[in-house]
Amino acid sequence: MLTRVSLYTSVLEEMKDFYVKHLGIKLLQEQEASFSLKIGQSELVFIQSKTNTNPFYHFAFNIPANQFEEAKRWTMKKVTLNKEDGEDEVYFEAFDAHSLYFEDPAHNIVELIARHSFSPNSDAPFSPDSLLTIGEMSVTTPNVKNVGQTLIQGGIHVRNHRPLNDEFNFMGNKGVYLLVGPPKRRWYFSNHHAEVHPLAIEMEDGKKLTINQDGMFAIQHA
Repeated sequence: MLTRVSLYTSVLEEMKDFYVKHLGIKLLQEQEASFSLKIGQSELVFIQSKTNTNPFYHFAFNIPANQFEEAKRWTMKKVTLNKEDGEDEVYFEAFDAHSLYFEDPAHNIVELIARHSFSPNSDAPFSPDSLLTIGEMSVTTPNVKNVGQTLIQGGIHVRNHRPLNDEFNFMGNKGVYLLVGPPKRRWYFSNHHAEVHPLAIEMEDGKKLTINQDGMFAIQHA
């Protein structure tokens, strides 16, 4: 599980208003240059960028397996859904999952995904409290194969133990993945191409993964 993900943004106040006031996601902590959100069992942190860049990422929130349609209705009241080939949702047969996408004020590509084979069902009305975990996090680097090999050495394998790909890899299992890919790759359901921006990912087993502004990757073990 991804317990804590820390990302950067150039529009910190707009992001806080969007997630807390507009979407209603619980604010866990707030400091002068950062704030954090409760995403089910995960924590999502946004930090004020100190560079002149405009960082953006792709990440996904896992939602209950039986609530995709309800979540879609809720989301459409809040934001405009992104489209791909005229469609505002997609079913991934390989993952047995339905997804929708939208963007926040920093142009992060946010995904809600109902993983029918892994996520639990829920009888409660869908709300921000229904979010289960951060289920996917982009890791953009010019060193895809090296990063992938480092993750494998750290016990995080390509999905279904497939061979490591030079271009793009879903790394992880059971509905939690790191999406390791290169810059300039277009993100699905968007017009944005991946860029290298710093991030930190803390995992349930105590591992901490970091990417710096140059795309250099490091993994620290508990």
